[in-house]
Amino acid sequence: MSNAHSSSAHLLPEDASPEGATPEAIGASPTDAPERTALSTSALSTSAPGTKARRPLLSPHHPLADVGTTIFAEMGALATAHGAINLGQGAPDADGPIEMIEAAAAALRSGPNQYAPATGIPELRQAIAHHQRHYYDLEVDPDAGVLVTVGCTEGIAASVLGICAPGDEVIVLEPSYDSYGAVAALAGARLVPVTLRPPKWRLDGDALEAAVTDRTRALLINSPHNPTGRVLDDEERNAIAKVAIDADLVVITDEVYEHLCFDGHRHVPLATMPGMFERTITLSSAGKTFALTGWKVGWASGPPELIKAVRRTQQFLTYTSPGALQRGVVAGLAMGEAPIDAVRAGLDQQRGLLLDVLAGVGFDVTPPEAGYFITADASWTGVADGRDFCLRLPEAVGVGAIPLGAFYVDPDRGGAMVRFAFCKQPDQIAEAGRRLSALTQGPLRSSS
Repeated sequence: MSNAHSSSAHLLPEDASPEGATPEAIGASPTDAPERTALSTSALSTSAPGTKARRPLLSPHHPLADVGTTIFAEMGALATAHGAINLGQGAPDADGPIEMIEAAAAALRSGPNQYAPATGIPELRQAIAHHQRHYYDLEVDPDAGVLVTVGCTEGIAASVLGICAPGDEVIVLEPSYDSYGAVAALAGARLVPVTLRPPKWRLDGDALEAAVTDRTRALLINSPHNPTGRVLDDEERNAIAKVAIDADLVVITDEVYEHLCFDGHRHVPLATMPGMFERTITLSSAGKTFALTGWKVGWASGPPELIKAVRRTQQFLTYTSPGALQRGVVAGLAMGEAPIDAVRAGLDQQRGLLLDVLAGVGFDVTPPEAGYFITADASWTGVADGRDFCLRLPEAVGVGAIPLGAFYVDPDRGGAMVRFAFCKQPDQIAEAGRRLSALTQGPLRSSS
């Protein structure tokens, strides 16, 4: 630990120690920044009118200097402004198990409402270790191998910042969640995309191997995958494991949709494969599993050496997450498989409804194998750019969506593809279908 890092330890709450410590994303790749409403650093300076120009208050060299609001906030604001049904953001419109909410409320009332332990309350760490053993036959140490985070997004940030140094490279499967590029930039690392191509969105093992250089530090793998809904199969997992072991890489796995698989597909963590546990940081979250996304309670699990690296960074981000919500998650995990199965069954029904709606209107869609989202080709509407389509859609028909270009380093790779969320109540999906049917009359067709 550097002297600069150590000197900031006094800023922690009094019960913290560097070794004991253990919103959507902040932005996409700066390559699409010209299309965003970014804050100009040159416009903010300390000079008064008529005086010599002074340096800007905000550094133009900051790694996120050209990044504006996340696409999710931008499209969400458009949906709100036009009274649209927001099928863009992956936020369910119904809460998860009432037993979890009541447990969290009881913990708030009874207290203590003070800092939770930096690594998470012991009961939750033990429940997470039991979860990994029950579902995947993985043995993790609840004290040294589990860290509770503020959602999976913080787990991603703490993992990348804890593992990578300036000049390192991080390989991701593209399209990818936009926080990946942002946290890599904050770490001074370079994001290296390996592109999954529609309609099957399969990983090309040769392309993955070719992306590795002597600067590659980590593979950041998301499966089940957002936004495509793919679940990696045995062949793809074997390809990832071979590359990771041959090149001696750390693997960071974003598995927030682990329990939301459909049509017989099954999620298998990369950490279960031979030679992979000791190099894998496994990330997940109660938010997606239990349809309580606003709680922002996630976790990292894995070998103590890697979790220690995540912990030493996470302690300087938020230090800990709300103890009462952690107790609510303990209650959920203690309920066994029934509440998780209920969430998945409800989503499967909603997935079928939205697939029928989109196909009936005219979209070319591929049924997702897991997750919250359906990707759809909007080119039939006459609009060739997904961002343009999503900017027009809320006002034109009263529905919100997300352009797939937001998930690429080069947004143009998204073409006319867009993402719709099906984690909505059936009546909302039906109403969205009624509104989207207006597209057949051509309100979005280009006038050129």
